[in-house]
Amino acid sequence: MTSDPKHTGGLRFSDLNLDKRLLDAISKIGFEYCTPIQAETLPWTLACEDLIGQAQTGTGKTAAFLITAIQTLLETPVDEKDRFASEPRVLALAPTRELAMQIAKDAEQLCQYTGHNVVTVVGGMNYDKQREQLQNEIVDILVATPGRLIDFLGSQDVFLDQIDILILDEADRMLDMGFIPDVKRIIRKCTGKEDRQTLLFSATFNQDVLNLASMWTQNAEFVEIEPEQKTAERVEQTVYLVSDDDKLPVLVNYLKRPEVEKAIVFANRRDQCRDLEEDLKNQGVKVSLMSGEIAQNKRLKTLDQFKKGQIQVLVATDVAGRGIHVNGVTHVFNYNLPENAEDYVHRIGRTGRAGKTGVSVSFAGEDDSFALPEIEKYISQKLKTAVPDEDLMATMDNPPITRKRGGRRPQSGRGPAGRSGSRPRRN
Repeated sequence: MTSDPKHTGGLRFSDLNLDKRLLDAISKIGFEYCTPIQAETLPWTLACEDLIGQAQTGTGKTAAFLITAIQTLLETPVDEKDRFASEPRVLALAPTRELAMQIAKDAEQLCQYTGHNVVTVVGGMNYDKQREQLQNEIVDILVATPGRLIDFLGSQDVFLDQIDILILDEADRMLDMGFIPDVKRIIRKCTGKEDRQTLLFSATFNQDVLNLASMWTQNAEFVEIEPEQKTAERVEQTVYLVSDDDKLPVLVNYLKRPEVEKAIVFANRRDQCRDLEEDLKNQGVKVSLMSGEIAQNKRLKTLDQFKKGQIQVLVATDVAGRGIHVNGVTHVFNYNLPENAEDYVHRIGRTGRAGKTGVSVSFAGEDDSFALPEIEKYISQKLKTAVPDEDLMATMDNPPITRKRGGRRPQSGRGPAGRSGSRPRRN
């Protein structure tokens, strides 16, 4: 969660007439002032208005919608004898497991004094345990990814006709990942939009996302927060102009530098990430892989090892990388420049967090330098380009792994690409 007084207009959480239990949790987390997205949205959402919010990751939108949801639960309690298992009151949908887990973790922190139960259902984790929670526990807040939730709806282990608040996070990413048919099926099972509050957030709004937002919300307030700088002001950014053959030695030699404590290396495709992990292990680097094909329990273990410093380097795809919220990442490397300029911003945002400075190093080879002009246009700044120093071009300790790919070297660039009243609960 994000809250930073340096980026606020001075609105404190204590100004919002929130329940003391919720305020105590906010205070314990260390928040005092609202971020711009929180200051703009909370007066509307706390008054039960639907909302469409445009905001990037890291702006504090998660706390904005969770504070709204928890305050609603506190203000409109339902007697225990009228509650049943399998019937959540708040549903938060997220496109990836990592994001869902992060939302649930933040929700648990905010519920630490309120007694509300948060349940997460995501793919790649213990199905039976999740099913048991849905069947046997009173669920206040359900955080889910679309695929796994569809499974539980199909088996009638969860019912969504008592939903008071529906939250859709990263709607653009759900669209990109092909989840919209599943999301439509889920929303058809929810309380009607006239009887629920709907909060939809997206980093970008194309016509498709706007069409969906108008279908799912009712008289929604639209709030747009442009980041003060699209790229983190605490991140020093350099682009090395290198041949594809020189990328690996430059990366390996850079990772040996003492200032590189924790690093994330991004590549554009899963196969490139797999190869890169193997190549770095071959050079003695403490490295692990983070991509959609890795089982969730293994990913969580890997993240924990990374946080503790047992692993120095994570190799990640963009989708997996968005779920990496680890303070102390000193360096981000773009082994390939992303085709989507927005992904560049998300990648380098993994470093320079929590008031620290960070370094971003991108490699522009012959296959991916085409992406540079679009990135520079998007971030409204010219990136510093350089040729690697001699020490970065030094021969690696071990010979590189030779791979046969149908007699043809794979390209390293483009891949496939105070409340004004509650809504009445239905009887």
